[in-house]
Amino acid sequence: MFAFLPVGLAFYHLTPRRMRNAALLALSLIFYAWGERQWMIVMLASIAFNWLGALAVDRRREQPDARWVLAAVITVNLAALGYFKYANFAIESLSALFEAAGMAKLEPLDQHLPLGISFFTFHAISYVVDVYRQQSRALRNPLDTALYFALFPQLIAGPIIRYHYIEGQLRERAAHLVDVARGIERFVTGLAKKVLIANVAARCADGIFNLDPQYLGFGTAWVGVLAYAVQIYFDFSGYSDMAIGLGGMFGFKFPENFDYPYASRSVTEFWRRWHMSLSSWFRDYVYIPLGGNRVSAGRTYVNLVAVFLLCGLWHGASWNFVIWGALHGLFLVLERAGLGRRLELLPRALQHGYTLLVVCIGWVFFRAPDLHTAGNVLWAMTGAAGASRPSHPVFLFVTPAVQVAAVAAALFATPLVPRLLTSSGTRATLRTWLGVPVTALLLVLCASYLATTTYNPFIYFRF
Repeated sequence: MFAFLPVGLAFYHLTPRRMRNAALLALSLIFYAWGERQWMIVMLASIAFNWLGALAVDRRREQPDARWVLAAVITVNLAALGYFKYANFAIESLSALFEAAGMAKLEPLDQHLPLGISFFTFHAISYVVDVYRQQSRALRNPLDTALYFALFPQLIAGPIIRYHYIEGQLRERAAHLVDVARGIERFVTGLAKKVLIANVAARCADGIFNLDPQYLGFGTAWVGVLAYAVQIYFDFSGYSDMAIGLGGMFGFKFPENFDYPYASRSVTEFWRRWHMSLSSWFRDYVYIPLGGNRVSAGRTYVNLVAVFLLCGLWHGASWNFVIWGALHGLFLVLERAGLGRRLELLPRALQHGYTLLVVCIGWVFFRAPDLHTAGNVLWAMTGAAGASRPSHPVFLFVTPAVQVAAVAAALFATPLVPRLLTSSGTRATLRTWLGVPVTALLLVLCASYLATTTYNPFIYFRF
């Protein structure tokens, strides 16, 4: 923020326009190497393979064997992702079965998960599929292909940007002073969401989820789950805001990734608003090819559950994520089968309550390190755990900082504040005049927080 970004911005905007892609690619590779070093070879190999693969698909897309070339490219991409991300999960699952059968356990691999591998693998698949579907032409220049894959603002935390969405911007774009200014404002907004809200809520959530189960009471469990709900939304939407802002500083326009999902009144609506780039990716590249909703009702339900099982696995290699995906898939099926129509008859408050209840139950599996811990937390949330006076009462976790973060989260998790600021000309003018000092104040607060603490969890690193 204080070295790479200002130097990189100056370097990019002082570079002649015809060389800016090369300049931004160099910055992106430096950025990735800063965190991965020797494992950078995995991303570079993926770029080279998919550049050649897309060219092969492009040359053959009028020929019968084009589908087989496409299938081979996708298979190699998924095999690489499976090896690095899911091999040990498969080994551990098989080992548990072997141990239960009295057989020798399998030894896990000494495995490293390259940073952002799920993101750049999904970018690769969308790229070659878009070329096959004739939505785009394959890039002839390997440097432009590398820039699409390695573009540092969205490389490790999204949003997932389809190739056809950004194809024209890779060839031609302009970043005027107003774009840079808006990008800085959006970046600082995302940074504040991450540092001033998500990180504060994370301390509360981590403390409660790390408790011994015997000290976990009804109130404490619910506070922990709600704190995690705040953390994951403001953490991930904050990173998306930072990516969109950074993109704007370099002349790119990235798609929005969140649309106030906690304001939803059904699980179906939640998934139209949460991580929208991932939802649309699974819709267009998995759900629709499986038949989507053009098949029988039963087959549609199977497709929905299959997509969300894959969505759960994409988020992490553990049974917790599989159950999380299955839970959301189940409620999407129930809402499509008739529950959705019944929900519409209820008062809006009850619709919101139902949605938040399902989402928060899902977050238990998402946050808990294992199924045993998830079960303990869910049991405590029912109030049946017993301890009416837990040894760790709620007030030990709900510090003044957490209370302030909770108020801010309640305000900014809904579109109320933006609507108030843009609903009239006077308010819009006020927002314009206050934009610079408020942005500056948020930047100072974030910098102070980062300078005085080492607690800065990056919960999406595994993707």
